[in-house]
Amino acid sequence: MEFKFDWEKNASKIEKLKEIIEEKKQKKGPLMPVLNQAQKLFGYLPIEVQRIISEGLNIPLAEIYGVATFYSQFSLIPKGKYTIGVCLGTACYVKGAQDIIDRIKDELDLEVGGTTKDRKFSLEATRCIGACGLAPVMTVNEDVYGKLNAEEVPGIIKKY
Repeated sequence: MEFKFDWEKNASKIEKLKEIIEEKKQKKGPLMPVLNQAQKLFGYLPIEVQRIISEGLNIPLAEIYGVATFYSQFSLIPKGKYTIGVCLGTACYVKGAQDIIDRIKDELDLEVGGTTKDRKFSLEATRCIGACGLAPVMTVNEDVYGKLNAEEVPGIIKKY
């Protein structure tokens, strides 16, 4: 799924990002703070934003991309309004988490790590969330659904 960066729609955010870069570039280690602020501003770090940061901080684009892809807090694609997480920890996996992921993928025509075209849903495979007694577990933003089976997935998605 490819998302097109809208320069006009993001003009004010781009100006704010340039201000942030100017403020941070004189300080030691400016990249992480600038990436964090950019993520907050845009909701993700598209290549266009990475290029602005690269030019503003005089850091190679490859280095910025490496940092943005290394840390899980950063995303290169926009996140949906609702982030669906399916735990793939041992207890959840053994009790059928993969079936839940497969059902979500089918229902929303969505791959793990992706976002629907309408930007309503994102799907993530997560590690243990500490609810092993409820395995398998799925979250939608802050809502937790446990002891699931794949047949329950459409009804949960419909709520959102």
